[in-house]
Amino acid sequence: MLRNRILAVENLFAGYGETEILHDINIEVAGHEIVSIIGPNGAGKSTVMKAILGILNINRGSIFLESKQITGVKPSDVVKLGVGYVPQTDNVFVSLTVQENLEMGAWTLRSGLENKFDEMYTLFPDLSDKRFQAAGQLSGGQRQMVAMAKALMLDAKILLLDEPTAGLSPKFRHEIFSTIQRINESGMPILMVEQNAKQALQISHRGYVLVDGSNRHTGTGIGLSSDPEVARMFLGSRGSV
Repeated sequence: MLRNRILAVENLFAGYGETEILHDINIEVAGHEIVSIIGPNGAGKSTVMKAILGILNINRGSIFLESKQITGVKPSDVVKLGVGYVPQTDNVFVSLTVQENLEMGAWTLRSGLENKFDEMYTLFPDLSDKRFQAAGQLSGGQRQMVAMAKALMLDAKILLLDEPTAGLSPKFRHEIFSTIQRINESGMPILMVEQNAKQALQISHRGYVLVDGSNRHTGTGIGLSSDPEVARMFLGSRGSV
Protein backbone atom coordinates (compact mmCIF):
# COMPACT_ATOMS: atom_id res chain seq x y z
CA MET A 1 0.00 0.00 0.00
CA LEU A 2 1.26 3.47 -0.89
CA ARG A 3 1.87 6.07 1.76
CA ASN A 4 -0.46 9.07 1.61
CA ARG A 5 -2.85 7.10 -0.57
CA ILE A 6 -5.65 9.25 -1.95
CA LEU A 7 -7.40 6.79 -4.26
CA ALA A 8 -7.33 3.01 -4.40
CA VAL A 9 -9.08 0.50 -6.65
CA GLU A 10 -8.72 -2.96 -5.13
CA ASN A 11 -9.47 -6.32 -6.80
CA LEU A 12 -12.20 -4.73 -8.90
CA PHE A 13 -14.51 -6.74 -11.15
CA ALA A 14 -17.02 -4.51 -12.94
CA GLY A 15 -18.93 -3.98 -16.16
CA TYR A 16 -22.23 -3.16 -17.81
CA GLY A 17 -25.19 -5.33 -16.89
CA GLU A 18 -24.06 -8.94 -17.13
CA THR A 19 -21.03 -8.07 -19.29
CA GLU A 20 -17.91 -7.93 -17.16
CA ILE A 21 -15.24 -5.56 -18.54
CA LEU A 22 -12.78 -5.23 -15.64
CA HIS A 23 -11.16 -8.30 -14.09
CA ASP A 24 -9.31 -7.95 -10.78
CA ILE A 25 -8.10 -4.38 -11.39
CA ASN A 26 -5.75 -2.78 -8.83
CA ILE A 27 -4.76 0.89 -9.07
CA GLU A 28 -3.44 3.35 -6.47
CA VAL A 29 -2.74 7.09 -6.52
CA ALA A 30 -0.74 8.85 -3.81
CA GLY A 31 -1.19 12.47 -2.84
CA HIS A 32 1.70 13.85 -4.88
CA GLU A 33 1.31 11.76 -8.02
CA ILE A 34 0.32 11.88 -11.64
CA VAL A 35 -0.68 8.33 -12.54
CA SER A 36 -1.51 7.25 -16.10
CA ILE A 37 -3.63 4.35 -17.29
CA ILE A 38 -2.60 3.30 -20.78
CA GLY A 39 -3.38 0.35 -23.02
CA PRO A 40 -4.87 -0.59 -26.38
CA ASN A 41 -8.39 0.35 -27.43
CA GLY A 42 -10.96 -1.70 -25.56
CA ALA A 43 -8.64 -2.43 -22.65
CA GLY A 44 -11.08 -1.00 -20.10
CA LYS A 45 -9.25 2.25 -19.35
CA SER A 46 -12.26 4.57 -19.37
CA THR A 47 -14.32 1.88 -17.69
CA VAL A 48 -12.07 2.20 -14.64
CA MET A 49 -12.98 5.90 -14.46
CA LYS A 50 -16.68 5.10 -14.70
CA ALA A 51 -16.36 2.50 -11.95
CA ILE A 52 -14.73 5.05 -9.64
CA LEU A 53 -17.56 7.48 -10.40
CA GLY A 54 -20.20 4.86 -9.62
CA ILE A 55 -21.84 4.76 -13.04
CA LEU A 56 -21.55 1.06 -13.81
CA ASN A 57 -22.09 -2.25 -12.04
CA ILE A 58 -19.42 -3.36 -9.59
CA ASN A 59 -19.52 -7.10 -9.06
CA ARG A 60 -16.61 -7.48 -6.63
CA GLY A 61 -13.85 -5.35 -5.17
CA SER A 62 -13.53 -2.00 -3.42
CA ILE A 63 -12.81 1.64 -4.21
CA PHE A 64 -11.44 3.97 -1.56
CA LEU A 65 -11.11 7.76 -1.48
CA GLU A 66 -8.56 8.31 1.27
CA SER A 67 -9.89 6.01 4.01
CA LYS A 68 -13.54 6.15 2.94
CA GLN A 69 -14.99 3.34 0.86
CA ILE A 70 -16.94 4.80 -2.08
CA THR A 71 -17.82 1.53 -3.81
CA GLY A 72 -21.32 1.88 -5.23
CA VAL A 73 -21.77 5.48 -4.07
CA LYS A 74 -23.89 7.43 -6.58
CA PRO A 75 -22.00 9.76 -8.95
CA SER A 76 -23.25 13.07 -7.52
CA ASP A 77 -22.08 12.02 -4.05
CA VAL A 78 -18.71 10.84 -5.38
CA VAL A 79 -18.18 14.34 -6.77
CA LYS A 80 -19.27 15.95 -3.49
CA LEU A 81 -16.77 13.76 -1.63
CA GLY A 82 -13.92 15.20 -3.70
CA VAL A 83 -13.52 13.39 -7.00
CA GLY A 84 -13.16 15.86 -9.87
CA TYR A 85 -13.83 14.32 -13.27
CA VAL A 86 -13.28 15.55 -16.82
CA PRO A 87 -14.88 13.30 -19.45
CA GLN A 88 -13.40 12.97 -22.91
CA THR A 89 -16.29 14.68 -24.72
CA ASP A 90 -19.08 17.13 -23.91
CA ASN A 91 -17.11 18.45 -20.95
CA VAL A 92 -17.99 22.15 -21.25
CA PHE A 93 -21.14 24.16 -21.93
CA VAL A 94 -20.16 25.71 -25.25
CA SER A 95 -22.86 28.41 -25.20
CA LEU A 96 -21.85 29.63 -21.72
CA THR A 97 -18.91 31.87 -20.93
CA VAL A 98 -15.80 30.57 -19.25
CA GLN A 99 -16.91 32.06 -15.95
CA GLU A 100 -20.42 30.66 -16.27
CA ASN A 101 -18.88 27.21 -16.84
CA LEU A 102 -16.92 27.60 -13.63
CA GLU A 103 -20.09 28.63 -11.83
CA MET A 104 -21.73 25.43 -13.07
CA GLY A 105 -18.81 23.48 -11.64
CA ALA A 106 -19.37 25.11 -8.25
CA TRP A 107 -22.93 23.79 -8.00
CA THR A 108 -22.72 22.91 -4.28
CA LEU A 109 -20.41 25.74 -3.20
CA ARG A 110 -22.15 27.93 -0.63
CA SER A 111 -19.47 30.58 -0.12
CA GLY A 112 -16.07 31.69 -1.36
CA LEU A 113 -16.98 31.68 -5.06
CA GLU A 114 -14.87 34.74 -5.88
CA ASN A 115 -11.86 33.17 -4.18
CA LYS A 116 -12.32 30.03 -6.28
CA PHE A 117 -12.49 32.13 -9.44
CA ASP A 118 -9.22 33.81 -8.49
CA GLU A 119 -7.64 30.43 -7.73
CA MET A 120 -8.67 28.97 -11.09
CA TYR A 121 -7.57 32.00 -13.11
CA THR A 122 -4.20 31.87 -11.35
CA LEU A 123 -3.88 28.16 -12.12
CA PHE A 124 -5.12 28.62 -15.70
CA PRO A 125 -3.77 32.04 -16.74
CA ASP A 126 -4.80 31.52 -20.38
CA LEU A 127 -8.42 31.70 -19.26
CA SER A 128 -8.18 34.88 -17.22
CA ASP A 129 -8.69 37.34 -20.08
CA LYS A 130 -11.27 35.06 -21.72
CA ARG A 131 -13.54 34.71 -18.70
CA PHE A 132 -16.47 36.44 -20.42
CA GLN A 133 -15.98 34.68 -23.77
CA ALA A 134 -18.18 31.73 -24.78
CA ALA A 135 -16.39 28.42 -24.26
CA GLY A 136 -17.38 27.34 -27.75
CA GLN A 137 -15.27 30.14 -29.21
CA LEU A 138 -12.07 28.90 -27.58
CA SER A 139 -9.45 26.59 -29.02
CA GLY A 140 -9.67 22.88 -28.24
CA GLY A 141 -6.84 23.18 -25.73
CA GLN A 142 -8.45 26.14 -23.98
CA ARG A 143 -11.81 24.33 -23.79
CA GLN A 144 -10.02 21.45 -22.10
CA MET A 145 -8.58 23.91 -19.58
CA VAL A 146 -12.10 25.20 -18.90
CA ALA A 147 -13.25 21.62 -18.30
CA MET A 148 -10.40 21.00 -15.84
CA ALA A 149 -11.00 24.27 -14.01
CA LYS A 150 -14.72 23.48 -13.78
CA ALA A 151 -13.91 20.07 -12.25
CA LEU A 152 -11.66 21.70 -9.64
CA MET A 153 -14.19 24.26 -8.41
CA LEU A 154 -15.48 21.99 -5.62
CA ASP A 155 -12.18 21.52 -3.76
CA ALA A 156 -11.44 18.18 -5.35
CA LYS A 157 -9.11 15.75 -3.57
CA ILE A 158 -8.16 14.10 -6.86
CA LEU A 159 -8.67 14.93 -10.53
CA LEU A 160 -9.68 12.22 -13.03
CA LEU A 161 -8.96 12.98 -16.69
CA ASP A 162 -10.34 10.78 -19.47
CA GLU A 163 -8.31 11.24 -22.67
CA PRO A 164 -7.45 14.92 -22.01
CA THR A 165 -5.55 15.35 -25.31
CA ALA A 166 -7.93 13.45 -27.60
CA GLY A 167 -8.36 15.20 -30.93
CA LEU A 168 -5.85 17.96 -30.16
CA SER A 169 -2.97 19.01 -32.39
CA PRO A 170 0.60 18.35 -31.15
CA LYS A 171 0.88 22.00 -30.04
CA PHE A 172 -2.24 21.84 -27.90
CA ARG A 173 -1.33 18.37 -26.60
CA HIS A 174 1.92 19.84 -25.30
CA GLU A 175 0.01 22.70 -23.65
CA ILE A 176 -2.41 20.32 -21.95
CA PHE A 177 0.35 18.06 -20.62
CA SER A 178 2.14 21.15 -19.29
CA THR A 179 -1.12 22.27 -17.66
CA ILE A 180 -1.57 18.83 -16.06
CA GLN A 181 1.93 19.09 -14.57
CA ARG A 182 1.15 22.57 -13.25
CA ILE A 183 -2.08 21.36 -11.63
CA ASN A 184 -0.18 18.50 -10.00
CA GLU A 185 2.55 20.86 -8.76
CA SER A 186 -0.17 22.92 -7.06
CA GLY A 187 -0.83 19.87 -4.86
CA MET A 188 -3.50 17.99 -6.83
CA PRO A 189 -3.09 14.24 -7.46
CA ILE A 190 -4.18 13.20 -10.94
CA LEU A 191 -5.32 9.92 -12.49
CA MET A 192 -5.58 10.07 -16.26
CA VAL A 193 -6.48 7.75 -19.10
CA GLU A 194 -4.46 8.65 -22.17
CA GLN A 195 -3.87 7.26 -25.67
CA ASN A 196 -0.75 9.38 -26.21
CA ALA A 197 1.20 6.91 -24.10
CA LYS A 198 4.70 8.27 -24.63
CA GLN A 199 3.90 11.82 -23.55
CA ALA A 200 1.66 10.64 -20.70
CA LEU A 201 4.37 8.41 -19.23
CA GLN A 202 6.95 11.17 -19.55
CA ILE A 203 5.05 13.34 -17.08
CA SER A 204 3.74 10.50 -14.86
CA HIS A 205 5.20 9.33 -11.59
CA ARG A 206 3.70 5.88 -12.19
CA GLY A 207 1.59 4.09 -14.74
CA TYR A 208 -0.63 1.08 -15.28
CA VAL A 209 -0.97 -0.82 -18.54
CA LEU A 210 -4.33 -2.53 -19.00
CA VAL A 211 -4.98 -5.28 -21.54
CA ASP A 212 -8.35 -7.00 -21.94
CA GLY A 213 -9.66 -5.44 -18.73
CA SER A 214 -6.80 -6.65 -16.53
CA ASN A 215 -3.56 -5.26 -15.13
CA ARG A 216 -0.67 -6.22 -17.42
CA HIS A 217 2.18 -3.95 -16.31
CA THR A 218 2.75 -1.52 -13.43
CA GLY A 219 5.76 0.70 -12.94
CA THR A 220 7.21 4.16 -12.92
CA GLY A 221 6.53 6.38 -15.89
CA ILE A 222 10.19 6.20 -16.89
CA GLY A 223 10.33 2.44 -16.38
CA LEU A 224 7.25 1.73 -18.49
CA SER A 225 8.36 4.08 -21.24
CA SER A 226 11.57 2.05 -21.68
CA ASP A 227 9.95 -1.39 -21.36
CA PRO A 228 10.34 -3.29 -24.68
CA GLU A 229 7.05 -5.18 -24.32
CA VAL A 230 5.13 -1.97 -23.63
CA ALA A 231 6.82 -0.39 -26.65
CA ARG A 232 5.83 -3.31 -28.91
CA MET A 233 2.28 -3.12 -27.61
CA PHE A 234 1.88 0.51 -28.68
CA LEU A 235 4.33 1.05 -31.51
CA GLY A 236 5.13 -2.39 -32.89
CA SER A 237 8.80 -1.72 -32.22
CA ARG A 238 11.52 -2.43 -29.71
CA GLY A 239 12.18 1.19 -28.96
CA SER A 240 10.76 3.06 -26.02
CA VAL A 241 7.21 4.38 -26.19
